[in-house]
Amino acid sequence: MGMFSVSAVMMIAGSRGSYALAGAVTAVGLAVTALVAPWTARLVDRHGQARVAVPATAVAVLGSLALLLCVRHGAPDWTLFAAYAATATTPNTGGMSRARWAHLYRDDPAARHTANSFEQAADELCFMLGPVAAAFLCTALFPEAGTLTGAVLLMTGVVIFAAQRATEPPVAPRATDTRSPLRLPGMPALLAVFLATGAVFGSMEVVTLAFADGLGHGAAAGPVLALQAAGSCAAGLLYGSARPAANPHRRLLACVGAMTLLMSLPLLAASTGSLAAVAGALLLAGAATAPTMVTGMTLLQRVVPQAQLNEGMTLAVTALLGGIAAGSATGGWLAEHTAPASGYAAPVAAAALALLLCAAGRPTAQGRTERTTKAPPS
Repeated sequence: MGMFSVSAVMMIAGSRGSYALAGAVTAVGLAVTALVAPWTARLVDRHGQARVAVPATAVAVLGSLALLLCVRHGAPDWTLFAAYAATATTPNTGGMSRARWAHLYRDDPAARHTANSFEQAADELCFMLGPVAAAFLCTALFPEAGTLTGAVLLMTGVVIFAAQRATEPPVAPRATDTRSPLRLPGMPALLAVFLATGAVFGSMEVVTLAFADGLGHGAAAGPVLALQAAGSCAAGLLYGSARPAANPHRRLLACVGAMTLLMSLPLLAASTGSLAAVAGALLLAGAATAPTMVTGMTLLQRVVPQAQLNEGMTLAVTALLGGIAAGSATGGWLAEHTAPASGYAAPVAAAALALLLCAAGRPTAQGRTERTTKAPPS
């Protein structure tokens, strides 16, 4: 999944000679994903992971292959948008995996905490290596190689994942008056924190690309950004060995506070004009992101009923994607209209906003308790 965005941009820009078109296609795909993903997750909750994930992935893979063919054969620009929009049915495999851990370790909070930390570290690793692999394939082989390889890996991975029926959580009974997770107590506040956190990620990426390019080291931007993901990956593994929080909201507040402080390091480092200093600062700044995500997902699992867990986690991912898009736009504007180093104020401001939102809202487990007590017997 970490390969698709970079692969699409390189494939379209290489064929059509327009980064604007490539960016517009991926942006539309992101917007459609934000609308479709919660519905796909709702189907997973209602009918089971294997029954929904495999056909949904097949549709997404067909969309990727259609995009490849449209680019390869010079189809009109509107076909690129339509094909890439079809990839929005890609299921949230990370959310489904976390749902399995939540089911397997429902009576062992410490083991569930460690499993969630491992999932976050694995996510960081995949999205750190995915863009690098995509860029290598598109340049070393042919422009469509990244998309083709990503499609094969996605379909293969989901089929293997769905085949593990022993760990698949059973479909939980649903109450007749089931509400959307958006209406559960504390859920809007938690999603707002995820939205602001996504803005941290999106702005940091664009600002770093612009900063490196401004110094004449654009090719080094990828490895520099990978250091942030590496710091987050390492922090996620270490965080998994810590004791789970008795009060997840207080722990989340502490994690977001640490993220706000650490995000100020790249801003200070950028003022020196040294890309090496920024790289070191990003490595340290990334150490707070995985604990923030793990704690946020743990708190979400307490807020959302078991019967709606996939939908709830997908809403969190959707909020992150929306924040990434907003952060990218904000960071790009700052990088273009101010000094390159000033752009690093965007992730600091986004992290501070996440801290304020976290302090203002206090999600509870009331939603899960009420919903499960009203559920009919199986």
